[in-house]
Amino acid sequence: MKQLFTFLLLVLFISTTIAQNSRPKQSSKDPLIVDLLQPATSAQMVGFVADRLDASYQNRILAQDVNRLVSPFQDRTETRCWQSEFWGKWFTSAVLAYRYRPEPKLKDVLDKAVNGLLTTQTPDGYIGNYAEASHLESWDIWGRKYCMLGLLAYYDITKDKKVLQATSKLADHLIKELADENVLIVKKGNHRGMAASSVLEPICLLYTRTGDKRYLDFAEEIVRQWETPDGPQLISKANVDVSKRFPRAKVWFGWEQGQKAYEMMSCYEGLLELYRLTGKAVYKEAVEKTWINIQNTEINIVGSGSAMECWFGGKELQTLSISNYQETCVTATWIKLNQQLLRLTGEAKYADAIEQTYYNALLGAMKPDGSDWAKYTPLSGQRMDGDEQCGMGLNCCVASGPRGLFTFPLTTVMNRVDGLQVNFFGQGTYTTQTPGKQKIEIVQETDYPVNGTINIKVVLPKPEEMALHIRIPEWSKQSTLSVNSEIVKGITPGQYAVIQRKWNSGDIITLNLDMRGRVIKLGKLPENIAIVRGPIVLARDARLPGPVIDAVMSPAADSDGYINLELAGQNQKGIWMQFKATFKPESYKEEGSHPISLILCDYASAGNTCDEQSRFRVWFPQLLDPSKMDK
Repeated sequence: MKQLFTFLLLVLFISTTIAQNSRPKQSSKDPLIVDLLQPATSAQMVGFVADRLDASYQNRILAQDVNRLVSPFQDRTETRCWQSEFWGKWFTSAVLAYRYRPEPKLKDVLDKAVNGLLTTQTPDGYIGNYAEASHLESWDIWGRKYCMLGLLAYYDITKDKKVLQATSKLADHLIKELADENVLIVKKGNHRGMAASSVLEPICLLYTRTGDKRYLDFAEEIVRQWETPDGPQLISKANVDVSKRFPRAKVWFGWEQGQKAYEMMSCYEGLLELYRLTGKAVYKEAVEKTWINIQNTEINIVGSGSAMECWFGGKELQTLSISNYQETCVTATWIKLNQQLLRLTGEAKYADAIEQTYYNALLGAMKPDGSDWAKYTPLSGQRMDGDEQCGMGLNCCVASGPRGLFTFPLTTVMNRVDGLQVNFFGQGTYTTQTPGKQKIEIVQETDYPVNGTINIKVVLPKPEEMALHIRIPEWSKQSTLSVNSEIVKGITPGQYAVIQRKWNSGDIITLNLDMRGRVIKLGKLPENIAIVRGPIVLARDARLPGPVIDAVMSPAADSDGYINLELAGQNQKGIWMQFKATFKPESYKEEGSHPISLILCDYASAGNTCDEQSRFRVWFPQLLDPSKMDK
């Protein structure tokens, strides 16, 4: 096996050397598999989510000190830390923000960031902050990955050839170093090589932009190494629970830790890119199987997971107090992986998952003014600022949060070969192209998810026959859909309703979703309950009136598990939405206690003050009734 690997790297090294001396003109290479969905051209959003996007745009993206992100690359003395990831994480989120709102001010910042980074590239192509003797170790390749992703994102909006050439030099240098050292990439870095080999994603993207087959060969070599005894076996273990793929690590944050959530999903993002290039079904199947496993065993009620940054079978344990719960890097990467699968397949389950995570775990991790992100976000307790990392003035989650946040606008409405697809609901105007190459605007009028009524207006120059696909969320069991007041029949929760017709400018689609409060139960000893309304998880917050948040309360739900919720406030005291519900408090009286009204708020707002006195709770433990216990 080692001899084969040595031969393959030697071939790559020779071809790299030849290419560096006489590189042909680069030309793009179309993927073999084309995504079903393409993002909208533009989006102009209004409302709560738009306010959060604007806050992040101003106070996180534009406020970043670019010089500080570049400075580690000038020193090149590191041996173990991960400063080199921050430039790429911030930069890729900034490009997403620029695509949403292409303002000259941000473009100037992007130009400065790229030019600053390129001045640090060494003559042999290296961009990084590691001392030469420590190249390839720890987080070095991981940092190079983020540099490549950032540079390629900039190339995509500018078509600046010198940036593409610099990215190629960076990739060539990595390939050469691996050949010179005669090492497996999966034996370098951390977490069974997942951190280092997640470079698969930009290597695949580089191939599509250059057409240079060496990068495709290198990508395939990375995946081959995954399946060696030393590799993370991301394909062959796709049927194994993500928390059980390897023995418990003796060193939690070391090479042998194979359950690291963020890095694992990053590798699967790269595998999807390789599937697009090769059409090898086994790659896509591995990602889909793993997605199902993560969804079934790890993702909690607010749409995220992981403890101590690793998978741990956490879905069934989510009512407990958990150490370092749901890292924001995991939250953002789960959204990104779902976005990859959504645009590839168009399946509603991925949009459902994004919506659940976006409105709850992601927005809940974001400080309301957009300047900061929590590193961990519990389901009860308090939200706290994350610590600074690597002397950079921020941490990995502050850099990652906006990468999930800004995926939303241009994927709310997407175009497809047969028409358009409405994935998400939010007030605003979304512009894209019809199958007949007409400019079309989809205007949504709604205050969703406060309300469940969405009016969608079609605006286009002339009538056109096409299909509009409208998502019916899986949780909406009673929905109505109409076009110009004419009811559309046969809609199914968890699928897209397809409306095929000749569309005229001014046509109105009206969707009414089931916004009844749903009581979710989990566990037996004791049983816990939570309340969800639409996509929004509700919580008790110490700022709101009522008994202490640890008091035992039982919801006054009907036999089908629904509870009546009354809107009790919106955008008050830093809380997005508040709802009044009837609960029965704990009682040791034989006749019981009288029901009381409680105020619940959305999870994103609950405790989101970075104040140690502001506590909240999602899961409510219930009294144990011995008469109802299983014998």
